[in-house]
Amino acid sequence: MFNLLKEKIENLPEEKRAAYNLAEIKRAFDFAEKAHRGQKRKSQDDYIIHPLSTALKIIDFGLLDNASIMAALLHDVPEDTQYSLNDIEKNFNKEIRFLVEGITKLGQIKYRGREERKLNIRNMIIAMAGDVRVILIKLADRYHNMETLDYLPPEKQKRIALETLEIYAPLAYRLGMGRVAGNLEDLAFPYVYPEEFNWLIKNLKERRKPLTKYLEGVIPLIKKRLEENEIYPLKIYYRVKHYYSLYKKLLNYDLNFERVYDIVALRIILQNKEECYQTLGIIHKYWPPLPGKIKDYIALPKPNGYQGLHTTVFCENKKKVEFQILTEEMYQKNEFGIACHWYYKEVARKKVKGKTIPPEEELRLFNQLREWKETFLKSPKKETSKLIESFKIDLLKDRIFVLTPKGEAIDLPKGATPVDFAYAIHTEIGDHCFAAKVDGKLVPLSYQLHSGEVVEIITQKKKKPSKSWLKFVKTSLAKRRIKNLLLKEKI
Repeated sequence: MFNLLKEKIENLPEEKRAAYNLAEIKRAFDFAEKAHRGQKRKSQDDYIIHPLSTALKIIDFGLLDNASIMAALLHDVPEDTQYSLNDIEKNFNKEIRFLVEGITKLGQIKYRGREERKLNIRNMIIAMAGDVRVILIKLADRYHNMETLDYLPPEKQKRIALETLEIYAPLAYRLGMGRVAGNLEDLAFPYVYPEEFNWLIKNLKERRKPLTKYLEGVIPLIKKRLEENEIYPLKIYYRVKHYYSLYKKLLNYDLNFERVYDIVALRIILQNKEECYQTLGIIHKYWPPLPGKIKDYIALPKPNGYQGLHTTVFCENKKKVEFQILTEEMYQKNEFGIACHWYYKEVARKKVKGKTIPPEEELRLFNQLREWKETFLKSPKKETSKLIESFKIDLLKDRIFVLTPKGEAIDLPKGATPVDFAYAIHTEIGDHCFAAKVDGKLVPLSYQLHSGEVVEIITQKKKKPSKSWLKFVKTSLAKRRIKNLLLKEKI
């Protein structure tokens, strides 16, 4: 089975292949295979197929990081086998342990469909991960689980699909991983909304074929006109819109297919930005654009980092066609987002002779989960070679996200205590808070909580808030409630 992974790596371009150490990856595979030996998936496949598939998807994402591949292979070992995180660290290193531990923690989060918890869970995943690679491995893990969802009971299918649709697909989108987000949505769509999915497929079938046939005729025409202007595209092809994305767009147009122009769009991949703008001008020279349908996402990228030029024109025979114009680098980053930065970082490093300087490449991370903040540190003084640096998430550093015993995420300020947690759950629980357990162990009520911890509150009916609590609680809710009750006691 390891040969699947080996062949995938060996078939990569040389500059990408060099990022991986096959001997180390083989060692991680052998450890995982031994740990999971005898275990079966619901499909009756050997369990090792799942971590192997997760590792293969990490390569598909373009994540050029050896530790990530190894962690993907080992990610279920501590939870599902006799081997612990300490065993992972002992047999490999602290970095691998850190990644595996992060994935294990994310696996504890459960989404039960409560609308108000969605943002909390997404924020918690970000805060808990600490390193974007943890999220990328978790997305690869979820991707393969979605591909094998048919083998689970219907009730579980729907819960996991809903979680994917409302938590993990939006998370992938915010990381700029357009293809991954779209594929996750399409895998979840038929389980969450089966009737709507069947309606879409039925109505799309009769429309897609003539559209694709028409565009196949347009491709040689635009290619000829570009070459006449000495522009030689790397690739011209049509792409079909993702099912769920199309359905959401149709909802905005009363399910009227005639009002959606990008069911199938033409995509032109070029060498550089200058050619993108030249191509836009050439297209408009021959085919007039629809008013308001020209979008310059190169000058003004989308919040998740997407770049490219979009225009909808009256093409041959006055048919409305959307063109998407972008460079190869834009294409890769639009498809796989943050994962691709490892690749472009390495390319940039090789261009600097005699020094290893992380490129001053802007990396779009989260800014209030709506905007991305571009960050990348330039270290000109460091002249010795270094391993690929982890991308650390600095957002939400003043927030923590802890779990109830049922797996619900609770958003609290940094430094919050079990008392703050108790009041966040319910004022009555806070008022009668007697003791607290964190990850199954008793802790003082003044204990400062950390993201990812499971908190359980023990109450007593006769227990009342203490004045001493005001010295350590952080939330205004807890402070206000404690003060009010103390004031009543005085009266």
